[in-house]
Amino acid sequence: MAADPRRARLTMEHLELALQTAGLGEFQYDVPGDFCIVSERMAAITGGPSGYLPADGGRALLPRIHPDDLEDTLGQMLAGFEGADRYEVECRAAPRPDHPVVWLRIVGQRIRDDEGDIQGVIGIVEDITARKVEEQQRHALMAEIDHRVKNVLATVQALAVQTAKRTSSMDGFLQTFLGRLKSMGSANELLTAARWRGAAIDHLVAAELGGLAPSQTRWAGPELFLTPRAANALSLALHELATNALKYGALSVETGQVDVAWRASPSGGFTLDWTESGGPVVSPPLRTGFGATLLSQVTRRELNGQTRLDFPPTGARAFLEAGAAAVVARPDTIPETPARRAPETAAGPAGPVNLAGARVLIVEDAALLAMELETGLSEAGALVVGPAYELEEALALLDQPLDAAVLDANLNGLSVSPVAEILAERGVPFVFATGYGDAGGAPSGFDAPVIRKPYDVTQVTAAVADLLTPRD
Repeated sequence: MAADPRRARLTMEHLELALQTAGLGEFQYDVPGDFCIVSERMAAITGGPSGYLPADGGRALLPRIHPDDLEDTLGQMLAGFEGADRYEVECRAAPRPDHPVVWLRIVGQRIRDDEGDIQGVIGIVEDITARKVEEQQRHALMAEIDHRVKNVLATVQALAVQTAKRTSSMDGFLQTFLGRLKSMGSANELLTAARWRGAAIDHLVAAELGGLAPSQTRWAGPELFLTPRAANALSLALHELATNALKYGALSVETGQVDVAWRASPSGGFTLDWTESGGPVVSPPLRTGFGATLLSQVTRRELNGQTRLDFPPTGARAFLEAGAAAVVARPDTIPETPARRAPETAAGPAGPVNLAGARVLIVEDAALLAMELETGLSEAGALVVGPAYELEEALALLDQPLDAAVLDANLNGLSVSPVAEILAERGVPFVFATGYGDAGGAPSGFDAPVIRKPYDVTQVTAAVADLLTPRD
C-alpha cells in the first residue's frame, strides 16, 4: 500500500512543532554524500551557519564544541556509537562574543541500511545553560552550607569546652552554655532572614535585650549591617553583658538601667557603648571569667577592632570598636525591625515542675530532641504519648486521651497544622517547639505559646505546666 502523502506531511509538521516548542535544534549527517544539514534553531544555539554544509568526513560540526571539552566529548560520542549506535553528551559550546558560556546537550543516533552499513547520523541539540547554572549554584550553596555547619559545630564545641572549664556544676554549665547557644541561634535567625548577607545592629540588640526588663533597657543608633562573622561576635558579646547585668549589675534591681548606643566611625566601622546605671555599687571583678575573655579577645578579633571593659562604682561600662571589614551594605532582604517583645516563654521554671499523671503527646522529627523531651517530661511526672516522628504517626495517636501536646512545626517537610487543628477542635492545649524563625507568633496563626530552638527542656516542661494550670 502506498504511503499517504497527507499523513506523512502532517507527521512532519507535528515533529517540527514539537522541536520548535521544546527549543531543540536538529542536524543530519549524510555519510554517502558527505554533507550536513543544520537547522536554524541549532545554529542559533551553537553558532555557525545553518543549511546544507560540507561534512568534512563528519568533522565539520566539531568546531562548534568548546575546545577544552572537545577531546572528552568526542570520546563519549565514539564510545556511544560503539556500544549502541547512539550517544548523549553534555558539553559547552565554542565561546562567542555574545554568548560566552552556553551548555549543550547533544543526542545523536546512527542510521544504517538493511545491510547494516552506516548511512548517516541524525541528532538534536538542546541549550541547557539555565540548568547547568542552577546546578552550579546549588553545588556552591551546598558547599557554603557545609562550611557554615562545620563552623557552627566547631564554635559550639569551643563554647562548650570553655564554659565547662569555668563552671563547677552541671546546672551552672547548662544554664550558661544554653544561654550562649540561644544567643548564637538568635543571630543566625536574623542572618537567615537576610539570606546571610548581614544583620542589623538594632536587630541584634533587640533580640538580646527585647525580652529583658523592657522598661529598664534602651538602645539607639543608625542603621548598620554586620557581616555574619561580626554579627555572631556582637550577639555573643551582648549576651555576656546582659547576663552579667542580670546577675550582678543594673538589671539585677528594679531601679537599674542599661543604655546601648552605637554610631558609624569615620573609618567605615562602628563603635558601641554599653552603659549601666542605677544598679548596685560596682567594683572590678577579682578574676577574669570566660565572658570577659570573650569580650577582650574573641569579640575584638572577630570585629577587627578593640574592646574595653570599665567598672566605675556607678555601673559597668563596655566600649566596642569595629573595623570597616565588619560592616556590609544593606541586604536586599531583611526582617522587619523587631519591636520590644516579651520573651517567647519563661527562661525556665522557678522550681520543680509537677506534671504527675498528665498525658502529653510529643511530635518531633529529630530523634535526639524527641528523646530529650521524653526524658524531661517523664522526669516531671508526665505520661508521654509517642514520640511521633512523622505526620501520619502523630495523627494516629490523636484517638488517645490527651491533656497537652508539644509540637514541632515541621515534620520532615510537612506542616504539623493538621495535628494542631484537631487538637484545637478538641480543646487540647499545645505548645510549639520549633526552629523556624518566625518571631511574629505561633506557626499558622494558632493561639499557642512558642519555644524557639535551641531550647532548654525545662522551658518545655514549664510551658506544658502553664498550659495545664486552671485559669480564673
